[in-house]
Amino acid sequence: MSLDAKIPQGPLAEKWSKHKFNLKLVNPTNKRKYDIIVVGTGLAGASAAASLAELGYNVKAFCFQDSPRRAHSIAAQGGINAAKNYQNDGDSVYRLFYDTIKGGDYRAREANVHRLAEVSVNIIDQCVAQGVPFAREYGGLLDNRSFGGSQVSRTFYARGQTGQQLLLGAYSALNRQIHLGKVKMYTRTEMLDVVVVDGHAKGIVTRNLKTGAIETHSGHAVLLCTGGYGNVFYLSTNAIGSNVTAAWRAHKRGAYFANPCYTQIHPTCIPVTGDHQSKLTLMSESLRNDGRVWAPKTKEIAEKLRKKEITAAQVKEDERDYFLERKYPSFGNLVPRDVASRNAKDMTDEGRGVGASGLAVYLDFADAITRMGEDTVRAKYGNLFDMYYQITDENPYKQPMRIYPAVHYTMGGLWVDYNLSTNIPGLYALGECNFSDHGANRLGASALMQGLSDGYFVIPYTLGDYLAGIGMKPVDTNHPAFAETKKQTTEYVNKLLALKGTKTVVEYHRELGHIMWEYCGMARTEEGLTKAKAMIQELKADFWKNALVVGENDEMNLALERAGRVADFIELGELMVTDALMRRESCGGHFRLESQTEEGEALRDDENFAFVAAWEFKGENQPEELHKEELVYENVKLTQRSYK
Repeated sequence: MSLDAKIPQGPLAEKWSKHKFNLKLVNPTNKRKYDIIVVGTGLAGASAAASLAELGYNVKAFCFQDSPRRAHSIAAQGGINAAKNYQNDGDSVYRLFYDTIKGGDYRAREANVHRLAEVSVNIIDQCVAQGVPFAREYGGLLDNRSFGGSQVSRTFYARGQTGQQLLLGAYSALNRQIHLGKVKMYTRTEMLDVVVVDGHAKGIVTRNLKTGAIETHSGHAVLLCTGGYGNVFYLSTNAIGSNVTAAWRAHKRGAYFANPCYTQIHPTCIPVTGDHQSKLTLMSESLRNDGRVWAPKTKEIAEKLRKKEITAAQVKEDERDYFLERKYPSFGNLVPRDVASRNAKDMTDEGRGVGASGLAVYLDFADAITRMGEDTVRAKYGNLFDMYYQITDENPYKQPMRIYPAVHYTMGGLWVDYNLSTNIPGLYALGECNFSDHGANRLGASALMQGLSDGYFVIPYTLGDYLAGIGMKPVDTNHPAFAETKKQTTEYVNKLLALKGTKTVVEYHRELGHIMWEYCGMARTEEGLTKAKAMIQELKADFWKNALVVGENDEMNLALERAGRVADFIELGELMVTDALMRRESCGGHFRLESQTEEGEALRDDENFAFVAAWEFKGENQPEELHKEELVYENVKLTQRSYK
């Protein structure tokens, strides 16, 4: 089956403006008669809820945290892209579009990416108006810095706290609407299922995380803004609570899941220190503006460093391999994340890694401190340096940081068309929850851009078109579909609580993460993926036989929460492996060892795999059905990516 992405006709630069004019409108009086459900209150969810409420819709917003301020968007550090060209260095909407398409290794839709580049310029103005304290130059103008995959400075930032400041801006707009009564906020509430009535999404089933009450909520449309699924790997840079449950339950109700194997590995994370860790810590990509990545030139020097016989400062300049600068002279340390990650892994695979485990390379600021002075470096990156010091007890002003790749973001997600609608009418997916804009590898500083783009500037237009077509008839939770979905959810919760085996849910999660990282992580092979699929199937069977879930439903029960999320991760993990097996090519962050150039770079197969893989759930323990959305490139030429 071929999927219709509903991409507007006409020239690329005119598609969005013409599409907005052709969309049906809901007049201001009628907007008050529609109820909208927004699940998740990060950048995409908070901006969407605030914008829709401002327009006049009645919004019900849900998050499992105790406040929207806790959303994982707050953890974003380095910046947000926008094609403002304040630096007068050659940036433009088209260049941002091109860099994003190329960075995603030509596996994203042209129309979606160009729209993202277009509205990026409005996002900055919106956020400045909200009081977001972006960094400014001496003269008072907004400052920019560079990020990977780009040769211009287009990244706006607020020190290393950009996500936090942007979220507070969206949160203030959301709070205003809560105060006005246009948004009803449900905190400590987790979505467990979608209610589908006559083929349309009309509500959700939730569990109150404090009382255990399983409830239904109705709406004319449901917006999922629930983030990514990187925690399928157990160790990732995501908050521990980040999960796939909302998207996965929607998938099991019929929503297609697209490109699930596309995972982003971030190159600058603090390395793993032991099995005691439950998550990893990201060091912003912005550090690669001034920090130089290197590894020892020989195994012998690396061994001395690992044994602490010498320090990094004692390694002479001609004994250091600045491998990104050596291999990619045009982009140097600012190559895209997948390229930097793969090269760091190559260094450690050759035995040239540093640190006690040997699974790290250096990110060195000595040259920057000599060139600019410590005070300037501190002003730009001080909070990041402090965070590194607090975690490692090493002073990055005096010695290089140790970094290693880790799972950070997921480019896959629910399939959506140009209007951000899933294949279930009335069910939308925004931000990292959908697959639409980043192809096989997201450029740094583009996650915040997409979340706010979808929430502030896309969904307010496209949702109205759907609502105008279905009419204003109220949605009633007394419809049999609500009772039936609630009954199924209650039975599933009781099934989890009946697990009284001997292994904790965390043990299963850790085992799943090991399988995923080992066989479906930075490098993949046909043999390894086939082995992983069998291992995950065995793990799933064992989970439902030997897992231990303590406590009851009518209380705050963290074990029950974790069990449901891990059960979904196990099923998702199998689909990710299935998707990776099917895609017999390398592209972006998906690296098949069987498909690489002579120089070890990712080798695409455009003839056979220039499509979006959208998977349809066909029933428990049944193979999923693959649907394809062919990717057509009319404005860029498909070429082998080069950052040399």
